[in-house]
Amino acid sequence: MSITVTTWSLEQTSPADQRPASVPDADIRIVRAEVPSPEFSRFLYTAVGGDIHWTDRLGMTYADWQEWLERPGVETWVAYDKGTPAGYVELQAQDEGAVEIVYFGLVPAFRGRRIGGHLLSYGVARAWDLADRWPGLAQTKRVWLHTCSKDGPHAMDNYLRRGFTVFDTKVEEEEGDPAAPPGPWPGAGI
Repeated sequence: MSITVTTWSLEQTSPADQRPASVPDADIRIVRAEVPSPEFSRFLYTAVGGDIHWTDRLGMTYADWQEWLERPGVETWVAYDKGTPAGYVELQAQDEGAVEIVYFGLVPAFRGRRIGGHLLSYGVARAWDLADRWPGLAQTKRVWLHTCSKDGPHAMDNYLRRGFTVFDTKVEEEEGDPAAPPGPWPGAGI
């Protein structure tokens, strides 16, 4: 089966573009996962993306995850609600001062509680000051990301509210069944 997927690429080209969300009325802490942990990163990836068709990293081996997480300028920031992982944002430094928000999202049980805007705001701020934590990296000149029609229904609105603007749109056919996301682990129900 083939599905039509629209992918939008968005960017900020100045720290002044940021429009932070309000802090939610909850016990939310956002902490950088400083020790590369393939197990934890794969957990976050599948817990957040299992119901919205994130599949591109499912075939990565332990060594692939370790290699990715040890790259200079790759950071994972995790939002915790009363000590429970609620979502994450993953950053990657790229050439010429670009920083990509590679992954961002919330575990389904934490969606709709105003955590996403706060986490995205925090992650964008960490993208703009990434070089401060990684000597030798260029200062950030651009923060960018992409989202697609398979992502959550509020994703695009959250990005636009945080000050991102669309710079590219692509429409492609992909193999897949829109009614059958992989879930957080094999055999798991959504």
